Amino acid sequence: MVHIVDYDAGNVRSVQRACQHVGIDAQITADPEALLKSDKVIFPGVGSAESAVDTLKTRGLDEALKDFYRSGRPLLGICLGLQIILEYTEEGSRDCLGLMEGACERFDFTDGSIKVPHIGWNEVEMVQSHPLLKDVRSGDEFYFVHSYFANLKESSSIYGVTEYGEKQFASIIASDNLFATQFHLEKSGELGLRLLAEFADWQGGSC
Repeated sequence: MVHIVDYDAGNVRSVQRACQHVGIDAQITADPEALLKSDKVIFPGVGSAESAVDTLKTRGLDEALKDFYRSGRPLLGICLGLQIILEYTEEGSRDCLGLMEGACERFDFTDGSIKVPHIGWNEVEMVQSHPLLKDVRSGDEFYFVHSYFANLKESSSIYGVTEYGEKQFASIIASDNLFATQFHLEKSGELGLRLLAEFADWQGGSC
């Protein structure tokens, strides 16, 4: 069973429809016990990290996600889901799940020439190979909507990067049974759907 985490952060129905399109029977849940019984978990999200983190803690989903990750079963983060798996976010000054070392920082273009949030299609440059990325090539485009980006402690966890203005940020990160994208798989057309389909067969690991 695949579960999609519902923590009032937006786009769970869109993710569920994308899963159905590629043959994944994914159920939406806000129940920590259901997550712990899952074979795989998808952790998507849009909107405010501040309210999202608070909701996760109120529902006990934060500890359920930590326990699920520690179990070694595959976990997929999407957009806000990528940001919250880090240790900390500047948005609302919140401690996050800490599944991966690093913090989430806001885009800061002091001259005002670059718009924030970063919205639209943008290229991803591959920096490492990964089983979920076998159909992705440097220069392929995906759909982004975000004002914050991941600053990871270990560059070895970065698998893809994207440029926005003068900033290059990690747009794909992974470690063991965790894989996450800053872009929206469910809004990224055929390539996004292929990544979801690969997740259906993935058992964890980068090799």
